Amino acid sequence: MASPQSLPDTQKAIRWHPPSYDIRVEDVPVPRVQHPDDAIIKVKLGALCGSDLHIYRGHGGVSQAHTCGHEFIGEVVALGENFRSNAQGRPALYSSLSVGDKVVSPFTVNCGECHVCRLGYTGRCPDGYLFGSPALEGGQAQYVRVPRAGGTLFNLSNPSTWSSALPNDVKQKALSNISDSSLLLLADILPTGVFAALQAINHPKVAPVITGKPWPLCFSKDVVPGNEVNFTDSDRMLTIAIIGLGPVGVCATVSMLDVLATRDIPFQIVAIDPIESRREKMKAVYDTIDAAGKGSGKFSVLSIDEAKVRVEEWTNGVGATAVLEVVGNTSALNLGYELVRAFGVIVSVGVHGAPPLPVTGRQLYNKNVSLDFGRCPARAMFPMAFDLLVKRQDVFGKVGEPASLIDRIVDFSQAAESYRAFDKGEVGKVIFDPWN
Repeated sequence: MASPQSLPDTQKAIRWHPPSYDIRVEDVPVPRVQHPDDAIIKVKLGALCGSDLHIYRGHGGVSQAHTCGHEFIGEVVALGENFRSNAQGRPALYSSLSVGDKVVSPFTVNCGECHVCRLGYTGRCPDGYLFGSPALEGGQAQYVRVPRAGGTLFNLSNPSTWSSALPNDVKQKALSNISDSSLLLLADILPTGVFAALQAINHPKVAPVITGKPWPLCFSKDVVPGNEVNFTDSDRMLTIAIIGLGPVGVCATVSMLDVLATRDIPFQIVAIDPIESRREKMKAVYDTIDAAGKGSGKFSVLSIDEAKVRVEEWTNGVGATAVLEVVGNTSALNLGYELVRAFGVIVSVGVHGAPPLPVTGRQLYNKNVSLDFGRCPARAMFPMAFDLLVKRQDVFGKVGEPASLIDRIVDFSQAAESYRAFDKGEVGKVIFDPWN
């Protein structure tokens, strides 16, 4: 096992320099424990995410050079003194995490102890920082410091410290068989995809379609005399539009298909992207998923103009029940507003950097549209994301195949080109191996 004394003085790291489009691989100091709650992780793999592109393009309001990346998996090589047996009153990891354990981190720091974290809103912990920002150096490096590590990290060597719907023996077997590149998806994009689907399917505006009861009786177990309504088959049809088929959009689509298949809900989904290669990837992913994971509903992968026509035809002009916006730009939100029905919901998990919002209060009022915005609480979403990861290894478990979410694993020498190609939509999910 490594110790702080055995760590090197310098490391290789992928760093962004202002104002934009400037990616360099540089030698920087290896981080050290600065606080008793810190952990130092030797990074096995670090990933490139669509959110990284906002800073890369100069749209993130950032003016300071820093180490990139908020998705990483690795091994604990140093721990602060607050990690000790029987750390009472602290998250369980403070008592159980050891040097040598394999861990994956969510993309934000979470204390795990405050009111916000206790409610499950871990992405907005007051003590939280985003990895790969001027506030906290990122994981596209050989080593990374994790503050508040006992409330942040997932211990993949000791899964008893986190929950899952899977039995312990199944969970342990899954962990021993799943590749590190697959487990890395738990850092951000898979929890975010699951979060988007969960927000939509559980939204109050979707309840009438799910329950077969009109508003507001859909929230009551009782039928009010004189208010019975006989729903038609079209009334019970859930129409979902998913805008953006990058890696997070694929995760959101796979998650939504799984939820609908599991609950046996009648549905029709249109998955939308202007880039043909992303549409082809989504088609390959859908074709790979077995019937148990995609149900018996309608599913189409279309361009923007084609999708407008399809939603119009499918709903007789009513519009989509819910829209998942997984891009993070104003044109995607405008499209979402155009596609959504009156009394519908738009769930946006894309990072929006360009103010103001393109839809006005009058527009939202005129359609009774609900907007659900914001960052995924990845730490809280981990159990559900892990269970889907185990179930869908046909999509998440391989690299470089037509239906693989991960396109390639590269070394740091390809960092600048990978950022360029990902920005242009020429490549999908890229993972960096810092040691190759």
